[in-house]
Amino acid sequence: MSEENLQNPETSPSTNDDKKLSPIDLSMTENPKNGKSIDDSDNLKKDSSEVKNNSNFSHLIEIALKDLKDRRKSLEEEVTQLTKRKEQLNKDLSTTFSGQSDAIARRVKGFQDYLTGAFQDLVQSAEKLELIAEPVLVKPSPLDQKESKSLNETLEQVPAISDTFKPDQDLIRECLESFLGQPDFYADPWKLRRSLDQKDIDLLEDWFFNMGGRGAQPSRGTRSRNVLVSAGLISILGELYGDRFQTLVLASQPERLGEWRRGLQDALGLTREDFGPNSGIVLFERSDGVIERADRLEERGEVPLILIDALEQSIDIPVLQFPIWLAFAGSSDEIWAEEEEML
Repeated sequence: MSEENLQNPETSPSTNDDKKLSPIDLSMTENPKNGKSIDDSDNLKKDSSEVKNNSNFSHLIEIALKDLKDRRKSLEEEVTQLTKRKEQLNKDLSTTFSGQSDAIARRVKGFQDYLTGAFQDLVQSAEKLELIAEPVLVKPSPLDQKESKSLNETLEQVPAISDTFKPDQDLIRECLESFLGQPDFYADPWKLRRSLDQKDIDLLEDWFFNMGGRGAQPSRGTRSRNVLVSAGLISILGELYGDRFQTLVLASQPERLGEWRRGLQDALGLTREDFGPNSGIVLFERSDGVIERADRLEERGEVPLILIDALEQSIDIPVLQFPIWLAFAGSSDEIWAEEEEML
C-alpha cells in the first residue's frame, strides 16, 4: 500500500460510507415511514383479504335468506288459497244432494246406534224379569157355574147379523119378484114405479139376507142405476117399517144430490115436499150431518136408512154404527168418468 492511503482513511475504498447494502440486508431493514418491518405489511394484506372474504359470505347469506322469505310468502299464499277452497267445497257439499244425503246418513247411523243400545238395555232388563208366574189353583164355585150358564144362554139368544131380516124374508122376496115385472107408472107414492133386472135383485138379496142390511155393494155403473136400486130398497123398507124410518142420502157435491133427488122422485112418485128435514128423504153433503140426524131418529125410536153415493172416497167410522146403511163402491172407471165430467 501507499503511504497516502494509510494516512487518509476517509479516502480508502474499504470505509463504511462507501459500502453498499445487499438485497438480503434491505429486506431486513425497517420502513422509514411507519417504523414497521416488511413482515408486518404481509400480515395486513392477509387481514384485508380475510375481511373481503367475510363480506362476500355475508352477502351470500343475505341472498339465501331473501330467497327463503320469498318461498315462505308464496307458501303462505298457497295455504290461504287452499283453505278458502276447502271452505267453499264444504259449503257446496252442505247445499247439494250428496252432502245432505251424507249428513242424513250420519244422523241415521247415530239413531241406529242409539236404538241398538236401547234394545240391548231392554233385552237385559227383560231377562231379569220373572215372566213365569206360579200357577194359582182356584176351585170353581157353584155360583160361577150358574152365571156362566146364564151368560151362554144369553149369547145363544142373540141373533146373527145376517138373520136381521129373516122374519120378513117372505115379504121381501115377494117385493123383489114384483120388481122384475112390468113397471107400474101409476103406483102409489113410495112404491117403485120402475122395474129392476136380475143383477139388481141379486144385489138386494145379498144385502138383506147375507149382510143383514148393513154393508157396501159394488156400484151398478151409473148413479141413475144406483138410485133406482135404492128406490126399490126404500119401497121394501116402507112395507116393513111404515112411517117409522127416514132415508138419509150422503153425496159431497150438490150436483150429485140433485141427481139423487130427481131419480128418487121419478122412481117413487114423490114431490119436492118429500125432500126435507121433516120429510121422508133428507140430503146431506157432509157425514157429520148424517150422524147427527141418525142419532136423533134413534132417540125417537125411528130407523134411519143411510145411502152413500158411489163417489164418496171414504166413510166416517161413526156412520158404520147404525143398523141399516148401504154404500155403493164405485169402480175406477166410474170415478175417472165422473172427474172428467166435472172438469
